[in-house]
Amino acid sequence: MGRRLVPLTLDNLQDLPKRCRACVFWELDPVSSAAAVRAGTPALEKESWISAVLLDWGSCGRVVYVDDVPVGFVLYAPPAYVPRSTAFPTSPVSPDAVQLMTAFIMPGYQGQGLGRVMVQTVAKDLLRRGFKAIEAFGDARWKEPACVLPADHLLAVGFKTVRPHPAHPRMRLELRTTLSWKEDVEMALDRLLGAVQKEPALRPL
Repeated sequence: MGRRLVPLTLDNLQDLPKRCRACVFWELDPVSSAAAVRAGTPALEKESWISAVLLDWGSCGRVVYVDDVPVGFVLYAPPAYVPRSTAFPTSPVSPDAVQLMTAFIMPGYQGQGLGRVMVQTVAKDLLRRGFKAIEAFGDARWKEPACVLPADHLLAVGFKTVRPHPAHPRMRLELRTTLSWKEDVEMALDRLLGAVQKEPALRPL
């Protein structure tokens, strides 16, 4: 079973689940998001946001494929690009961190470690780009797939709570802690997942 994680671009945006392609929960502030929904333009707003972040900051997501079938994705960006982040009671995201916005694995592919692989892939990308940490707002009362990730899942993949809250704790993964297991992770991925296609731009010189 071939698995690969590739950068999210406008070319493969259509490989995200339909409801996620038209979701601008994170990409717009609450007022603008509601206005986009009323106007029927959230999919256009999503595409515009991804285009702007790609041009200004660079890669802001990964799409996961299993045997060339898209089965999941992850989105991340500095908090300055994520208007909704200021609406949380535990905001703001730390200035030295990139925000893990959301992620999703299709039913039938969950429980296979793909969530952890996605986080590790994002961590390696951001380490190479000079960032210190990833932060995310967790949902401590999570019951079903939504834009805010379950806090328990974030804890399971290495995040720690830095600002507690009964509903939306802010959580953090220190990227420097990944340095020690970076090579071990790559060896494990090769062993467990087969040939993972790594984007040429991220290969060491």
